[in-house]
Amino acid sequence: MSLTLDILNTCDAQAFTEALGGIYEHSPWIPMRAAANRPFRSLDGLKLALQAVVASASDDEKLGLIRAHPELAGKAAIAGELTRESTGEQAKAGLNQCSPEEYARLHELNAAYNQRFGFPFILAVKGPEGNGLTRQQIIATFARRLKNRPVDEMAEALRQIGRIAELRLNDLLGATPAFGNAVMAQARALAAHSDDADGLTCAYLTPAHRQTAAQIAQWMREAGMTATIDAVGNVVGRYAADDASAKTLITGSHYDTVRNGGRYDGRAGILIPIAVVGHLNRQGRRLPFHLEVIAFAEEEGVRYRSTFLGSSAVTGGFDSSLLEHVDADGISLRQALQAAGHDPAQIPGIARDPNQVLAFVELHIEQGPVLLEQNLPVGVVTSIAGSSRYMLELAGSAGHAGTTPMDMRRDAAAAAAEIVLAVEKRCSGIAGLVGTVGILQVPNGSVNVVPGACRLSLDIRAAEDEVRKAAVADVLAEIKTICGWRQVEYALEPILEAAASACAPGLMRRFDAAIEKLGLPLLRLPSGAGHDAMKMAELCDMAMLFIRCGNGGVSHNPLETMTGDDADLAARILLDFLLDFHG
Repeated sequence: MSLTLDILNTCDAQAFTEALGGIYEHSPWIPMRAAANRPFRSLDGLKLALQAVVASASDDEKLGLIRAHPELAGKAAIAGELTRESTGEQAKAGLNQCSPEEYARLHELNAAYNQRFGFPFILAVKGPEGNGLTRQQIIATFARRLKNRPVDEMAEALRQIGRIAELRLNDLLGATPAFGNAVMAQARALAAHSDDADGLTCAYLTPAHRQTAAQIAQWMREAGMTATIDAVGNVVGRYAADDASAKTLITGSHYDTVRNGGRYDGRAGILIPIAVVGHLNRQGRRLPFHLEVIAFAEEEGVRYRSTFLGSSAVTGGFDSSLLEHVDADGISLRQALQAAGHDPAQIPGIARDPNQVLAFVELHIEQGPVLLEQNLPVGVVTSIAGSSRYMLELAGSAGHAGTTPMDMRRDAAAAAAEIVLAVEKRCSGIAGLVGTVGILQVPNGSVNVVPGACRLSLDIRAAEDEVRKAAVADVLAEIKTICGWRQVEYALEPILEAAASACAPGLMRRFDAAIEKLGLPLLRLPSGAGHDAMKMAELCDMAMLFIRCGNGGVSHNPLETMTGDDADLAARILLDFLLDFHG
């Protein structure tokens, strides 16, 4: 008889411990302690209960757990002394087929790692999709993590052990994250459409962007939706209710990316709803409201320095003056739209009637470390931080680096450096307030020339608008002071002014309820990043569900990642939300 959650919930503690004996390497004390927390409402709850035991263990117990794991492609593997589970996992990643050069490199890394940290390198070699990392990916991860601080690396090792246990539990109970597998595969497929050969860049209305839109539209149709691409490039999938007069619930996110970005930012919030709609369609089940999944065409502002083009068109707030903005190649937004087959004159017609829209909900990777550090797969967003963004042009005086005395210089770069530190100082130590200079350039700079010009960006965000506005006022005053005494002229160009957006309490409670049904802990957290949801809040009530991302919570980066299991869980939560939603 195959093992089930019901059996695990009802058997005695000893049988429970023995059944899960291979989940944590040579560490039966973990399931033994978790047994006291039965019954578990879901497999997700069992996974978290086991991980909670590890989190509450003593430092010596945690270190012992890590040291119970074998080295990757180490002596124990070569000698055939691994547990059955470890043998299968290392084979899945091809570590039993390493070339002599790869064995030598892994041996070198293992030795360096043990010397630095005092425990073996732990990695869930089946990877975020569960299909196995390549040997090249494993070696690259090994080398990257060797640079971590010991305290951070120990935490990461324990997280990797948790992921290994999750995958082993799936195998033991025959659980397949069907939603998650589909989402991860589609995210990988979309990443093949890129403006750059060596990374994922998908800027607004480029060929890669248009290919991505076409692929999303195809998947929407395959899931049972009608799908169109509107005049601003949004891909709109509609899963109609039986009642044509019903109102509409909207979900979705953006499909454009930053330069050299990750696979899941925005796109997870498109692909997960598509998977859910496909499930409903296969069941022949319609909702009591129309459901629209909108893949917003532009949120990041990479090409035209204008964010939320897609969602602003849906809310009726599209700024037509943006049509004359030009990109780095001198191509106007109007020209780009026309070249992509869109009619800019049709953009006003995209706006939705607020009386016909029930709400907007967005699923998104967290883009931060809070869920990761709390060891939770999902969290309910409370609000989205407001943002003030500027471009700052500094004009000093170029001069010979060898002959211009230090006290006679009008150094634009020195002024910029001082401004960067002023931003850091003003925005430090206040909860929820952050300030960033993400662009810092010396145009036509030379090693032997005092910089006569500098260009930099300014991004200040806070969950409370009053806090943000006060910080902006202080930073702008400091810029004036710095440039004044340095005799550097400055020009400030506002790029974005977005107020903080609170999530609707009723929608948040519906997400809470879906999470609680699975027996999972609730966590509410603010979003420091901007999202299409904050623009959609101008149209209707909105809410967000965050999904844990790995690798320290990094995003806008090729290392951005989530797991198929977390994507699957988010899909099941969204499905429950939709089935329980009645307007």
